[in-house]
Amino acid sequence: MAANTQDLINLVFEIANKLRGPYRPPQYRKVMLPMTVLRRLDCVLEPTKAEVLVEFAKLKAQGLEGDALHKVLARKASGDRQQPLYNISDFTFTKLLGDPDGIAANLVSYISGFSQKARTIFDMFGFEAEIERLDKANRLFLIVKEFANVNLHPDEVTNVQMGYVFEELVRRFNEQANEEAGDHFTPREVIRLMAHLVYTNDEEVYKPNIVRTIYDPTCGTGGMLSVSEEYILEHNPQAHLGLFGQEYRAVRAGIQRGGIRHLLF
Repeated sequence: MAANTQDLINLVFEIANKLRGPYRPPQYRKVMLPMTVLRRLDCVLEPTKAEVLVEFAKLKAQGLEGDALHKVLARKASGDRQQPLYNISDFTFTKLLGDPDGIAANLVSYISGFSQKARTIFDMFGFEAEIERLDKANRLFLIVKEFANVNLHPDEVTNVQMGYVFEELVRRFNEQANEEAGDHFTPREVIRLMAHLVYTNDEEVYKPNIVRTIYDPTCGTGGMLSVSEEYILEHNPQAHLGLFGQEYRAVRAGIQRGGIRHLLF
């Protein structure tokens, strides 16, 4: 694990300690995991946010709705990246800090402005209830302010680093809650060995421009998907891969990474 990755993990835990009082340490994950995801998405979308809002207003005036609207906004938001993600609220983390008294309602509005897949993630986290709890305890503004100072843009924190950060957060928070972290993710070293065993003798996957889907029905934090993609592309950069995963226990634990594979990592 790179030093800067470890520093980032430690920083998130420093922020988590500001929850002490209204939350006990085993409960920190209810706030810190969704806030980490939210800040990552905020950083990804911020460079194109203004363009998306202009485009959204124009398209709504033209009466465009549904899937066509979604595709146009996703394309406008992604820039040179490929992601089915955008946000049509007026807020960013920076703008949220401009209205301390209304931060709870504004944060809910901000999350509601995401495209459907991202909103589903926060529904799985049950994060709206935590926003209300944080606001009543006068901690919401503080936590948002602290995260606003953490740069999680992909140019600063790579997808691989972000994967390590999230998995380490899951592990530590589950240990605090006296749960078995291995229920939710498998160490990367083990996954690399598994990928090597699975794909070494699969001649089809190394053909130029091959199209393949990878599916993990018990994806946990999604490590098998991301390492499989990494392993195959390392040996066949021309492969076209689609990643799919589901995980009941991870969703119940509030860490549904399978659904955010291309959004967060």
